[in-house]
Amino acid sequence: MTVARTICLGFLAVITVGTLLLMLPFSTANGHWNDPIVALFTSTSAVCVTGLSVVDPGTYFSFWGQFFIALLAQIGGLGYMTTTTFLILLIGRKFDLRDKIAIQQALDRTGISGSAQVIRSIIATTLIFEITGVFLLLPAFVPDHGWDKGLWLAIFHSINAWNNAGFSLFKDNLIGYQSSFLVVFTITTLIIFGGIGYQVILEMYLWLRDRFLKKTACQILSLDFKVATSTTLLLLFIGTIAFLSIEFRNPQTFGGMSLRDQFLLAWFQSVTPRTAGFNTIDIGKMTTAGLFITIALMFIGASPGGTGGGIKTTTLRILTSCTQSILQGKEEVLLYQRKIAINLILKAVGVLVGSVGMVILSTVLISLTDPKLDFIQILFEVVSAFATVGLSTGITGTVSTAAKLILILTMYVGRVGVLLLMSAILGDPRPTRIHYPEENLLVG
Repeated sequence: MTVARTICLGFLAVITVGTLLLMLPFSTANGHWNDPIVALFTSTSAVCVTGLSVVDPGTYFSFWGQFFIALLAQIGGLGYMTTTTFLILLIGRKFDLRDKIAIQQALDRTGISGSAQVIRSIIATTLIFEITGVFLLLPAFVPDHGWDKGLWLAIFHSINAWNNAGFSLFKDNLIGYQSSFLVVFTITTLIIFGGIGYQVILEMYLWLRDRFLKKTACQILSLDFKVATSTTLLLLFIGTIAFLSIEFRNPQTFGGMSLRDQFLLAWFQSVTPRTAGFNTIDIGKMTTAGLFITIALMFIGASPGGTGGGIKTTTLRILTSCTQSILQGKEEVLLYQRKIAINLILKAVGVLVGSVGMVILSTVLISLTDPKLDFIQILFEVVSAFATVGLSTGITGTVSTAAKLILILTMYVGRVGVLLLMSAILGDPRPTRIHYPEENLLVG
């Protein structure tokens, strides 16, 4: 039982428990036993913080069913190892070396020291952001739905936004609040900070604290921080401009809206593919160019250590820096005047190849099971599932049972990670002292 197998089987265990809970009669609004496929799909989508749903969560599930979805999304966002480690801390058990290594792999940390403190910081950060999100959403939801329902709506959407899950209790998702600056600002802020990574947030806090206290030895920002923040900001800017340029003439999305509302829509649409799944426009009515831009942003995803999916911003920067080095004739890959180790480059290539392979395989299989669907719809759904986004053109509930099972597997692989899953299947690599001679090969 390797660490990778522990993490993968842990997610499967949580999905199984969630499926059983969502099948119970008191989890559905009609009080009947739930369809096993619907329960399995919803549980997988929640634990994998995807947000894809074959039913309307707001009307299909009872309060307890919605509560279980929020709880599963919280566990999925924190991660199986983070949740179990927090429970270990609560009962007072000390960490052993295996626990520290598991936390390191689950959170993409560089070291194993200070694991308990990291878990406490993650839980505290999560609570602070989610509670703040609840208070900010109350003024928008309470006047429309009353205190009881408004409070639950604020809690549910705050949890889903922070964990980049994307489940909504509104039938039209957040389209009804597309012009609300408060809702758009709150949801997008939670999505961005939830997906950027706990380590980045902690570094930002320490840096601001040292600046505020005017300490002589200020916090030095790591390479992870610089890459994650700069890439995130660049993608958000490019996405906003791209959607504004492409969709502003589309009467079914941006067309006819005021300039202020168009900027809100473009900003929200730029944030949500990374990788939350909320929408303030009808995704199925976007132009083909807009759908492809969304697919690209979904595939890139969030940053390591966060609640989002995708190949991650750091992988993108390493690969683009490799390309830049080749074009410039350099033999080293540099980022912010730091040399990138060869093992990180190989890992980035492995993530890209594995992710592309999984997307192609799932797209081909669903094309065979549901040949009547358009290719762009299938590709969009598969990338959304793999990158744990949750956006859909509206076909999730209409696909065949076989396609739903394929999407379930795709969501699971996207959440645990291609490399981690292969490591769980193949086992830990064995060191070898055998080295082979180099030889040239024609490339490109």
